[in-house]
Amino acid sequence: MTSNTQATQATQTTQAPADPGPDATAPTLAVAPPAVEDVTTVACVGIGTIGGGWAAYFLARGYRVQAWDPSPEAPARVRELIAAAWPALTELGLADGADPENITVHTDLAEALSGAQFVQESAPEVLEMKQNLLADIDAAAAPGVIIASSTSGYSMSEMAVRAAHPERLVVGHPFNPPYLIPLVEVVGGTASAPDAIEWSSRWYEHLGKSVITMDREVPGFIANRLQEALWREALHMVRNGEATVEQIDRSITDGPGLRWPLQGPMLTFHLAGGNGGMKHMLDHFGPSLKSPWTRLEAPELTDELRDAVVAGCDDEANGRTVPQLVAERDKAIIAIRKVIEDLRTGAGPAGVHSAVDVGGPAGEAQ
Repeated sequence: MTSNTQATQATQTTQAPADPGPDATAPTLAVAPPAVEDVTTVACVGIGTIGGGWAAYFLARGYRVQAWDPSPEAPARVRELIAAAWPALTELGLADGADPENITVHTDLAEALSGAQFVQESAPEVLEMKQNLLADIDAAAAPGVIIASSTSGYSMSEMAVRAAHPERLVVGHPFNPPYLIPLVEVVGGTASAPDAIEWSSRWYEHLGKSVITMDREVPGFIANRLQEALWREALHMVRNGEATVEQIDRSITDGPGLRWPLQGPMLTFHLAGGNGGMKHMLDHFGPSLKSPWTRLEAPELTDELRDAVVAGCDDEANGRTVPQLVAERDKAIIAIRKVIEDLRTGAGPAGVHSAVDVGGPAGEAQ
């Protein structure tokens, strides 16, 4: 005969089992990755604009780069990109051992991955291609090597479906050009190990990047979604004859763009509320959210709209070539970053410190 106490205990045990916690069934890494300070060799898989920019950045931080790309033009193309990026990287400050020639380019994936302690994949944005390539990288990379994708919009849950070890795959989304823009958005997929996500964030921080470790996957991540909203509205305005390409660009560069490098759109609106801050801002301007100020659905990209945008960009470039515009952009970004760093560290214009404080293969600070 079961006592009342025993019956109660049995009922309680059945109705309220011990909570295993949110991480009880989380994927784990079978082999621990190396300490971020011990990494000396990086593989860049795909060396177009983004992958080549990553290669230049890794070289500037003193790492050996082993690159893979099937294109016969890849070796010449990536060296041209590195040469173009090197003056800007030099001005920002090179790590000990930084060498633009410390790169090899391979057409054999296994060769490119041999000895690599981290992999940055930057193949074109074609889902099936990325699924197959990430599976191939996973099969060839040494155990314990974390594999990050530069994808601009796909989730790792979508891309890792064919990999044998999806737990070591994460998204490490940069912004173009990755050798200058500090932001990297890190997020894992449903099969990514929390340790892989955490290691990736520490790795990018060690490189000197500004890292956002996202809590969950969302198409396009954070910055691309915000950027896309602005882009779609701009296309609507061009299509409807409401603004020219030059007017749209100047409305940002001479307007809110001047506030965003230091404080961003949310803190900007917080200041717009005066002493009442965001609370006053929302209470006072909340009704304007119902105003017809934006159209988030993208317009149809007709030939006429495409031609108008292309012509507007040509007009705004005013004869300047793409390399010339890139040089102007890089110079401006460096100047902005230095000013922002001075403001954040409290140093004045004459302050003696580096524009960036990053680590190299042996953890050197530059």
